[in-house]
Amino acid sequence: MLVTRLGKTAMVAATAFYASLVAFGNITDYGTNYAFVEHVLKMDTIFPGASITYRAIDNPMLWQAFYLLIITAETLTAILCWIGAGKMLGSLRRDAATFNRSKAWAISGLGFGFLVWQVAFMSIGGEWFGMWQSTTWNGVQSAFRIFITILGVLIFVALKDDELHD
Repeated sequence: MLVTRLGKTAMVAATAFYASLVAFGNITDYGTNYAFVEHVLKMDTIFPGASITYRAIDNPMLWQAFYLLIITAETLTAILCWIGAGKMLGSLRRDAATFNRSKAWAISGLGFGFLVWQVAFMSIGGEWFGMWQSTTWNGVQSAFRIFITILGVLIFVALKDDELHD
């Protein structure tokens, strides 16, 4: 159905929009979110006496590198999803095989976005650097909400579409 294809395309565009806003915010309000990355990597707000503090990074150059990598990954997610939404939009009324092939960029962007928020924020930030222990600098719940949303869109988009019928 055309409405299903439109829904999938809109969801990819919505994800692209979200990732664009996140990247834009990190670029234009660099200091605010840089402080977040710094404190997570320093592990200075996790439980006192936690035995994992040997993992802490106290090098400002590495904080910058991590933050720039995060911004790059968020931007790449946005770009891949925008391209994907455009390809899908251009194939809306085409045959099923063409529309299904048009989803490759979107699936790449959604998959990459899932990895950004699940691996970078949930696994590395949350678990390795103990972000879940911080009452001040804890992005685990936000990361979970984001990657689950992206995963839901990814599953829906990846479902094969049938031929359109008049």
